[in-house]
Amino acid sequence: MVKSLVWRIVQIIVGGVFIYAGVIKALDPIRFANDIDNYKILPWMIGVRLAFYLPWLEIFCGLALIARRLYFGGLSILTALVSLFIVATVVDKIRGLDISCGCFGHASKNWSLPAHLALDFVLLTLLLLLLGRARGQGSANSLRNVDV
Repeated sequence: MVKSLVWRIVQIIVGGVFIYAGVIKALDPIRFANDIDNYKILPWMIGVRLAFYLPWLEIFCGLALIARRLYFGGLSILTALVSLFIVATVVDKIRGLDISCGCFGHASKNWSLPAHLALDFVLLTLLLLLLGRARGQGSANSLRNVDV
């Protein structure tokens, strides 16, 4: 009982983090487009399109974690997004680019790279734990439904 309550709290916190991050970016998509452009990975027009799309994807995936609807899909997408962001951040640091993440708007603008990466790795770890738990429960549920 306590264990499931702890997992539920983790789901709500992680979902809330992504809803908050998505809302901050959705409120200022041009700034977010500039943040995407700072990575120098994508052409400007693709970055602009992503700036209008990604925040809403984060919001809906965060809601999926909290509402537990389309849960596995939300977890999978968020895990892929965080993984991709970590790789892009490390690659750009290796390339010598000094980037501003833009993840949480002005609140995270002055964070150091290690602070950003620490938060990203904590989120990735929590997402992977939730994903592993969801897969385990999915397998257990499908086994319980099988007549033996």
